[in-house]
Amino acid sequence: MIKVEETFGVWAALHDTFKKVENKALLKRLGSRLDRLLPLVIDDIKRLNPPKKNTKSSIEDVKKGENLVRKSSKSRRWMMCCFKVCCPPESDEDIARSSEDETEANRTRNNGTEISLNLKITLENEDSNLDKKRVFCAVRRPPDFTVGFDMPMMELKTLLLKEEVHQLLLTAPAGCGKTTLVQMLCQDKQIKGIFTNNILFVNVSKTPNAKVIVQNLFSYKGIQPKYQIQSDEDAIYQLPQMLNHMGPNPILLILDDVWLGSESLLEKLFNIPNFKILVTSRTAFPRFKHTYNLKQLNDVDAMTLFCHSAFLQDENSYIPEEDIKKIVRGCGGCPLVLKMIGSSLCGQHAVVWHSRLLKWSDGSFWAKQRIPAATLADVWAELYELDEDGIHTIAYLQELTIQNLAKLVMTRKDASEVNSYYNEDFVTQDHILRELALHQSSQEPIGQRLRLIMNISGNNLPRWWMEEKQQLINARLLSISTDESFLWSWCNIQAPKVEVLILNFQTKNYTLPEFVEKTNELKVLIVNNYGFFHAEIKNFQLLWSLPNLKRIRLEKISISSLCKTLVPLKSLRKISLFMCNIGTAFENCTIQGSYALPNLKEINIDYCNDLVELPVGLCDIVHLKKLCITNCHKLSILPKGTGKLVNLEVLRLRSCTDLSELPESIRNLHKLSILDISDCLSISKLPKHIGELCNLKVLNMKGCLRLRNPLPESIMDLKQLKIVVCDEERAKLWEPIKEFLTKLKVEVAKKDINLNWLLM
Repeated sequence: MIKVEETFGVWAALHDTFKKVENKALLKRLGSRLDRLLPLVIDDIKRLNPPKKNTKSSIEDVKKGENLVRKSSKSRRWMMCCFKVCCPPESDEDIARSSEDETEANRTRNNGTEISLNLKITLENEDSNLDKKRVFCAVRRPPDFTVGFDMPMMELKTLLLKEEVHQLLLTAPAGCGKTTLVQMLCQDKQIKGIFTNNILFVNVSKTPNAKVIVQNLFSYKGIQPKYQIQSDEDAIYQLPQMLNHMGPNPILLILDDVWLGSESLLEKLFNIPNFKILVTSRTAFPRFKHTYNLKQLNDVDAMTLFCHSAFLQDENSYIPEEDIKKIVRGCGGCPLVLKMIGSSLCGQHAVVWHSRLLKWSDGSFWAKQRIPAATLADVWAELYELDEDGIHTIAYLQELTIQNLAKLVMTRKDASEVNSYYNEDFVTQDHILRELALHQSSQEPIGQRLRLIMNISGNNLPRWWMEEKQQLINARLLSISTDESFLWSWCNIQAPKVEVLILNFQTKNYTLPEFVEKTNELKVLIVNNYGFFHAEIKNFQLLWSLPNLKRIRLEKISISSLCKTLVPLKSLRKISLFMCNIGTAFENCTIQGSYALPNLKEINIDYCNDLVELPVGLCDIVHLKKLCITNCHKLSILPKGTGKLVNLEVLRLRSCTDLSELPESIRNLHKLSILDISDCLSISKLPKHIGELCNLKVLNMKGCLRLRNPLPESIMDLKQLKIVVCDEERAKLWEPIKEFLTKLKVEVAKKDINLNWLLM
């Protein structure tokens, strides 16, 4: 520890040495901080008032301190250490938070004859280093320049100050500015007035230590614990003692950067009364009743922050505005990324900017692409042997949402079907996180990657594809995306281990690659048309020889082109048609469904707007277990032969608004357990013999507004019926029935104001 007088000499020498710094902006910051702290140092020396007899030695100590500093200042390493103390880097997250200057100087004063001022410098030689162990319990000032935080700060403050809010979670992906927002909040006059001198800031980070945290808090407030803190439990037990010494004013404890796995620490702190806790985390912990989700910057604010970081001025920018906009969009509204990319491009030649833009465009997906949860369920079911119903898939997606790694958007959802219906749900992923995933998957050599993602622009095939006449790919998942100018010049590749093949395109005509015929391990085929018009598909007959193909999903495809070349797919278990043109395609098939699809277990038809009548031939697929026809508004009738589907367990007909009735033949579906006719606006009555559905457990009739007649008498024979979902008016029809069906629970669906379904 340095003596008081020696410290003054060190400080004076620091002030003089920093004046030699060439960086004027840095010099201004350093000088400002030193000027603010120097009076406090002088005040400390006066307060300690050393005896006159030591004056001579005190002066010698001052000179000794100056000489040591000036000698050591020649060391670049020493200078960098000083810069880190007096001018720590300005970052939003993941860098240790330093306290405010005056607060730190005040709390490090001691009653003895020594002072540390948090420098704790050991000047032993030119390579002397700083002891960086400091107590970070005061909130650091926010960056000098911020944008887009005014509204979030107002919303966060309003929520925090509510009387019923004791624990509040501020969550967002990394780099979105959570710490900056907290710093701004604590500078707010109203917040400072309410929590006068009682705002405690703790950087928790990845491996929290309750003992160290509480010790730091005691030290920060200048309070001695009753006895030495030995363990985490000891620390939590003594924490209320410290809080009691902080006076009558409310207390705000900020736990910054709490990682997944630190829930135990939070639980311990939550049990301490009489103070508010604000937690920032990348994880949306379900434990919190009150949560604020910090959104990314909008386009205007993102552009402002980027231009500031890149030092672009409107009047003298030499970079094309369109290039700037594309790069800003590529940053995904993430403040940290905008600042980093902007700073890296500051002062660079226009060629460097254009090169960066080209590099990004090579490896990116369509912006903010929505991935259907049903697609992920198909992929994960086969790659990782998850359940075919997708229950585990939805659970995993919810976990990713909690960790802010993805966002699961659940559309119109009834309580009874949370685990059973997800066809309208979709997932989005932050642009930066998606790019990181792509980067990680590209670290292995092309032929050895487990997931190979190819984005082809125009007819420019990847160089590695063109270099070898026959390229061997060992990936389990292969995704190939092409744009509207691709000319179908497929090269010969071998992909014997591919289990999932995803083909994305944007043209009216698409030809399946020839190599598909030899992908004998293929289990899932997903074909997505992102163009404006429905597309015709050629080479569909290549699939007939694939022995393991179990799932096919087609989006915005004209089915008539498939029926012309329909071939037996004897291993296929599930087919999904999304926004496809069906029309009368199946009526013109030259092959019966029972022969072409002998093992098909599930059919999903969604948003196929030209479907008027369900093909009669589908009724011959007797092994079918699930038939889901949703959002097909022109569907008006089901075949009379529907009753032939004797193995059917789920019949879902939701939002088929023109469907007027169910065929009486469904009385033969004795294995049916779920019947969903929700939002079928034209259905006015239930089948007379519906009571013969002896295994029916769930009936969803929410939104059947024309169904006003009394329920058929046979309804009382539904002894296995457990849940009926309906609105208030339809619930009245079930009142007399509930006396006879003791297992029955009638759920009145809440009015759905969620418009997520419009995004589909």
